[in-house]
Amino acid sequence: MGLTLCCWLSDGHHRKNTSSSSSSSSFLSFSVAPPIRLAVLLDTPPVPPGHPRSRWSQTHLSPNLNTCSSGGCVSREHVEQSSDGVRAAVGVVTGLHVWEVLWGRQHRGSHALLGVSTQKCPLQTSGYTALIGGDTCSWGWQLSTNRLWHDGKEVGQYPKGGAKEVLRVPDRILLVVDADAGTLGYVVDNCFLGIAFLDLPKGSELFPAVSCVWGGAKICLRYLCGMTHDPPTLQTLSRFSVRQHLKMNRIHAAFPPAVRRLLLNTTDETQ
Repeated sequence: MGLTLCCWLSDGHHRKNTSSSSSSSSFLSFSVAPPIRLAVLLDTPPVPPGHPRSRWSQTHLSPNLNTCSSGGCVSREHVEQSSDGVRAAVGVVTGLHVWEVLWGRQHRGSHALLGVSTQKCPLQTSGYTALIGGDTCSWGWQLSTNRLWHDGKEVGQYPKGGAKEVLRVPDRILLVVDADAGTLGYVVDNCFLGIAFLDLPKGSELFPAVSCVWGGAKICLRYLCGMTHDPPTLQTLSRFSVRQHLKMNRIHAAFPPAVRRLLLNTTDETQ
């Protein structure tokens, strides 16, 4: 029964996710149905701003990068012949987690990489190169070429499926790390693009990480939500199912306040 419910919810979310994505998005044809845990997580309201996982590290970054006072954004100085990286201040060892990264396309240049790293990844090198993904301790998606990098080598195309031309990755990207399964994926234009990397080291702390070469580049990080390895509760699945099949205005119109608060997962008395 539980497996049937999960499959039904996953299929239903995929249909809704596909229909709600921009019809003009070049990523639409590469969208895949997310696992049920991720589908529930993507439907979860984000944690409040200021979460410790929403900050770039102020100590583990290239000397050519500077963080803002809150730590949520990092900017690169106007220097030449340098590839510069930074990792998040707090990583994850277990659980499924989603971050939002805002990185304007005009601030990327030739080597803009977004991914994860362990504590051992180098964060600065001379020349222009794929720094995140340039060693065995990091895994990166090169946004300008749609290529995946690990251990200093291109290891595939992402999204998978044989696009004939480079897809223009928008300013907003979601980074999906499943530390329990050891996987990394991305969500673009409301489309989950599938697993980019398998076999990330389990039990090691993994950090969102970026590397860039563009002078003046500004990259912002926000932790959205996460969950443990435990399966979602029946209440969570039921709330998710109703929310996916009813528009927000129908929830407000069809249910009394107590039920609305349950469906919206809020304690706000005005809901």
